[in-house]
Amino acid sequence: MAEAHTANHDYHLVDPSPWPFIASIGAFIMALGAIGFMKYANGTDLTFNFGFLGSYDLTGWGLFAVGLLIVLYVMFGWWRDTVRESLAGHHTRVVSLHLRYGMLLFIASEVMFFVAWFWAYFDAALYAGEAIQFSRVEATGGHWPPDGIATFDPWHLPLLNTLILLCSGTTVTWAHHALLHNDREGLKWGLTLTVLLGILFSFVQAYEYGHAAFSFSGNIYGATFFMATGFHGFHVIVGTIFLVVCLVRAMMGQMTVQKHFGFEAAAWYWHFVDVVWLFLFVSIYIWGAGTPAAH
Repeated sequence: MAEAHTANHDYHLVDPSPWPFIASIGAFIMALGAIGFMKYANGTDLTFNFGFLGSYDLTGWGLFAVGLLIVLYVMFGWWRDTVRESLAGHHTRVVSLHLRYGMLLFIASEVMFFVAWFWAYFDAALYAGEAIQFSRVEATGGHWPPDGIATFDPWHLPLLNTLILLCSGTTVTWAHHALLHNDREGLKWGLTLTVLLGILFSFVQAYEYGHAAFSFSGNIYGATFFMATGFHGFHVIVGTIFLVVCLVRAMMGQMTVQKHFGFEAAAWYWHFVDVVWLFLFVSIYIWGAGTPAAH
């Protein structure tokens, strides 16, 4: 009987999982909540009539928060099951290869995500005289940065954050090499330093935002600046959480020389975040500096 259930192939047929269905529900609720939140920000009412269930006002951030919590719960549960599959020995050579393909495709999609924000920034910067006059968005004055915009000094906080991320890329590489050489202490210290540097980057960026001489709304420069750098900051937070999970797993002894794709995926993601920041630093902070504000 045992031999009848023995797998004679390199593939893993996963058990029936509720996570795709729950994720779709959470994403749908979060999308509705995001629309309601944006309508609320614009002072617009968003009331839906659900027939015998009555009418509900979806404006505000509450519905978005509910959807976000569902999505976060799915992420925790789904990845927890993936880790358990790995510990059970189901991640064979073929499965591991496909996991790598999936992570590479995910990073490729993230590249295109940031291409959109760079495209928006360069379109507004290179064709400043042809900027479309959206509601409550001021004219650029025919040049970039627009009139009245005092930009950040690229050689102050932005340079500091660049050095922080470059150092974090070094420490995560140190942790990876330590793992490959079965140096458990080097792995833990490398991951710990990387996490601390990621947290430091987020604090410096939050401080920088708090001292910005321009706002998100009212001008195309602020909109493109905060969307590009803000989404990068969000990715830094996600990457930091990713590395924290790897650190906890490393302390529990779940990372081995033979099986550590979770850490490899986190390292790939972190290096991607590093590279995106270098492009942001050169194109937005240096090339589009204009007249830096005095802080």
